[in-house]
Amino acid sequence: MADTDQKTTPVKTLTKKQAKKEVFQKLSGALAEYKNRLDKKKFQSKLKKATKLFAVDIARAIKKENRSAVSKKAAKK
Repeated sequence: MADTDQKTTPVKTLTKKQAKKEVFQKLSGALAEYKNRLDKKKFQSKLKKATKLFAVDIARAIKKENRSAVSKKAAKK
């Protein structure tokens, strides 16, 4: 059999803004039961702060993962 190149798709790039949206949706869903116990405005502001902290690190980690995947792919050639 002939040696075929397998196309590996890198992990989807994620901007900080996209990461914030995804993290906000997931956290708000996970913490929905506490939403009724706290003031809505306070809950939203605290959730936004937490989202911002997580999103920056998540976007950075995905970017690093993509770079390492590209360098590994280049090393194979």
